[in-house]
Amino acid sequence: MPIKVLVVDDSATVRQLISKMLSSDPDIEVVGTAQDPYIARDKILELKPDVITLDIEMPRMDGITFLKILMEQHPLPVIVISSLTQTGSAVALEALRVGAVDVMAKPSGSFSMGDVAPQLIDKIKGAVLAKRRARQNISAPPMMSDGHTHPPQSLAIPKSVPKIPVVKKFDPRATLLLGASTGGTEALREILVKLPSDIPPTFIVQHIPAHFSKAFAERLNALCHFEVREAREGDIGKPGLVLIAPGDYHLTLQWTGTAYRVCLKHGPLVWHQRPAVDVLFDSAAHAGAAPKAVAGVLTGMGRDGADGLLKLKKEGAHTFAQDEASSVVYGMPRACAELGAAERIVALDQMHTHIVASVGKHII
Repeated sequence: MPIKVLVVDDSATVRQLISKMLSSDPDIEVVGTAQDPYIARDKILELKPDVITLDIEMPRMDGITFLKILMEQHPLPVIVISSLTQTGSAVALEALRVGAVDVMAKPSGSFSMGDVAPQLIDKIKGAVLAKRRARQNISAPPMMSDGHTHPPQSLAIPKSVPKIPVVKKFDPRATLLLGASTGGTEALREILVKLPSDIPPTFIVQHIPAHFSKAFAERLNALCHFEVREAREGDIGKPGLVLIAPGDYHLTLQWTGTAYRVCLKHGPLVWHQRPAVDVLFDSAAHAGAAPKAVAGVLTGMGRDGADGLLKLKKEGAHTFAQDEASSVVYGMPRACAELGAAERIVALDQMHTHIVASVGKHII
């Protein structure tokens, strides 16, 4: 049976465009559309969709409030569609925190279906496989008032925690490499906030649209005891610094003789993704990082990262993948496990401990 999708957006043009994109795949059926959460509520009960695409800037009730109500009262996989603004990006990340499965940029007349449709279709198919995350301290108001509601105060990025200087000295070649997709923004947050400041140069690829990666890095930076920021061309890796691949750019590493330098490129999509985990891992192997590298693949749809992780493993890296029970989507980690690319399979709540022990072997 096809995947039943409900499209929720206040723009008739966007509803029509998303419906047209999804209808191009025979495995997906758009069963209905809604212009606001109140209409969506009735159509959810009537049409029983498998997945919802949700705008987060709508009249009568904002998408975050509706998402909280939905997760409490009628949980369904939700793909958030958000505008490419700093505010839109921050709100989209909040939506992921409160239960959305994935996020993508809102299509417009400047987008071609060939550019956006394959990614949206992949996200819909991944959402069907997603497991509901346990959410704590997220309260939802009853869906009664017809008045407009406002995003919660938690949307504001908190003041950054103090950055603690790195005391331990790592081998110059030591590095931590992580890749993730669906469910990865929250998985990475859970891992990184538990890590000490004493970490080697760290490079992360999270499948995320352009513009969203900057807000994602800023939110992590506010929560961690080390610096986290979006990578820039020519950045030099150093202990206590985490660099996030910018959306729509592949992140590659080059060895300068004393440190790793970031090179960003707008190359072809790999596994329908840019940035792609395999591109980072492959470049790290070419840069000679493997013998001193710790590399892991987290939750996500597809198999991006598996080939690169195997290459790193064969060249001496310590490799791991997230276990099935804690993965929102057990696609990328499964591919790593089946390929024999992961030396260890690690639960999310144990990953920070595993990483600390692994990178600790490269302290000099």
